[in-house]
Amino acid sequence: MRPSRRTVLSATGAAAAAACTTAGPAEATPSAAEPTPTAGQTPKGSRPPATAQPPTRELRALLREIDPGRIEATVRKLVSFGTRHTLSAQDDPRRGIGAARDWLLAELRSYAEASGGRMTAELQSYVQEPGPRIPTPTRITNVVATLRGSVTPDRIYVVSGHYDSRVTDVMDATSDAPGADDDASGVAVALELARVMAKRRPASTIVFAAVAGEEQGLFGSAHMAQRFKAAGADVQGMFTNDIVGSPTADDGTRDPYTIRLFAEGVPSSETAEQAATRRSVGGENDSATRQLARFVRDVADNDATGMNVRVIYRRDRYRRGGDHIPFLERAYPAARFTEPAEDFAHQHQDVRVENGKQYGDLPEFCDFDFIARVARVNGAALWTLAQAPGTPRGAKIVTTNLTNATELVWTRGPEPDLAGYEVVWRETTAPEWTHVIPVGDVTRHEVDLSKDNVFFGVRAVNAKGLRSPVAFPEPQA
Repeated sequence: MRPSRRTVLSATGAAAAAACTTAGPAEATPSAAEPTPTAGQTPKGSRPPATAQPPTRELRALLREIDPGRIEATVRKLVSFGTRHTLSAQDDPRRGIGAARDWLLAELRSYAEASGGRMTAELQSYVQEPGPRIPTPTRITNVVATLRGSVTPDRIYVVSGHYDSRVTDVMDATSDAPGADDDASGVAVALELARVMAKRRPASTIVFAAVAGEEQGLFGSAHMAQRFKAAGADVQGMFTNDIVGSPTADDGTRDPYTIRLFAEGVPSSETAEQAATRRSVGGENDSATRQLARFVRDVADNDATGMNVRVIYRRDRYRRGGDHIPFLERAYPAARFTEPAEDFAHQHQDVRVENGKQYGDLPEFCDFDFIARVARVNGAALWTLAQAPGTPRGAKIVTTNLTNATELVWTRGPEPDLAGYEVVWRETTAPEWTHVIPVGDVTRHEVDLSKDNVFFGVRAVNAKGLRSPVAFPEPQA
């Protein structure tokens, strides 16, 4: 017998209440030097969403291998090249972007040696024609390592940082541009994850990238995203780490256990037809990128990372952008990690001292333990994505019949260990999924709740109990 609306509401309400009484993410113990959180900082211990996934033993072991010392060594090595400006020397073995490129490739190839042939590293180059910040034809080169999945290799997840740097004048290619926080920190995250994961066997493919040309116009990332698009690649998630080096704001306050995750609502790639559908049913807060951000909170805001993930409902900071945007423009879910509050004296600045104050993006202003925790957040998200089923395809809400119940349909995934599906729902005013209904290994389910009153989603579950990101259903005529 199909449960009544009252039964569904009672059962799912009880499940959500049980989930909310579960202990929240364990507080990472601050050192004696760390201040307690002040007004405006994100508190630890908030209740996890009903969709939260506890870290597995395998994931905890992986995250423990992330080494702040190796991250520091990477940042300092990149700074040692003097400048990594996109227009700087490409053939000097010690200074300039070419020297940084060659070191990055050698480093990733050394990690690949431990992969048993699963990881490869390569240069991804093209010549950028002149434009507003490119005065002459310039070779842009990404350094990319690919760890091929062992079960569903065609499903891809990407993590990146940009290795080019700049000073106050974006066209100054000769002055020292250390670029420690912006963005050796993000490159160090990608490299450290490549090192740790190279020895493992993800089910799906993970790509680790250090891209160039970001400061001149997101050129390297756009080239990588377009290559994926032209190949018809199934990129189901992309994270850029850009300015993740310090938890210290420009006023000296610190928030060392929070990382921001910028995630757009209305898709950058939205067509006129898609916009019309969105306006008719809602969904401004339910893009694939928002579901990806919720997934990060589900799997990475916990004691295994020691971090709060503060999701920001915005594509990026005001009038600024990052390497996730070219992926968004090509309809790939993508989001940006950035430190909780920036210190603008230590990014996009000439190295100098004024009135006793040091300016410049120098490594002494980075916190390498903080960067390691950011790497753990990325690692928790990427590894779980790669081991879990893919986001369900073809999720629809059937609208042919006028009824107060809701019928959902979707396409069964190809994973050999797929165990079934769950329907999730929440009030239209709620930011997180609040109710979870297990429905089994089916491709159709009816819930005795009105589609007009709440938002629904569908996620896949595998035999190990790992869940996919949620798919937000479209109306099916």
